Amino acid sequence: MKKTASLLALACLSITSFNSLAEVSANVAASSNYYWRGVTQTDDGAALSGGMDYSSESGFYAGTWMSNVDFGDQTSYEMDLYAGFSGETQGFGYDVGYLYYAYPDAPGSSNFGELYGSISWQWLSVKASYLTHAQKDSSTEEDMLYLELNASLNILNDSELALHIGRSSGDTIKEWTGEDDSYMDYRVSVSKDGFTLGLIKTDLNTNDDVKAFVSYGVNFTL
Repeated sequence: MKKTASLLALACLSITSFNSLAEVSANVAASSNYYWRGVTQTDDGAALSGGMDYSSESGFYAGTWMSNVDFGDQTSYEMDLYAGFSGETQGFGYDVGYLYYAYPDAPGSSNFGELYGSISWQWLSVKASYLTHAQKDSSTEEDMLYLELNASLNILNDSELALHIGRSSGDTIKEWTGEDDSYMDYRVSVSKDGFTLGLIKTDLNTNDDVKAFVSYGVNFTL
């Protein structure tokens, strides 16, 4: 009996310690469009998305995120799975991890994965993402690198101004776009109280118009 009580007390202590060192959060959002690296994933239609994240004081985190998509076939949603480590040292932030893009109801095998790493300082960050593998219906080349520069600034009335420049390159890009093996994407947005209004553009010949989008998202701790 004493042994059982001791084990129960130890389990309760472990759960308490776990809860004090970890956090689970969730998010939901609605957007007029879902853009990935400047290119619509919903055929310029609206998107509903949501996700859940686990993070610990050690810097480890893991999560999942889902959104509807429209590729002109039976594929109806995307499910992302990711994990990594983030932290800060000498005033610089860092984040390294792995992201897996899954399309469970796609007509073929279209999943792919990337390794990523970023460094940030105050309001500025740089990030690189590299394709590690792709299923046969996603890409036959498995050659893609994405570099991005991001800035986030507080402006009037506690609003956030976000600026983004990205460059996609590699044989996979040529396979996906049918154009060159590289392109640039640009985005500027203003956010406040969960609302975001922004403009996005690429230098792709088939997708070079400036497009506007609006979204609303909520984050909460579980």
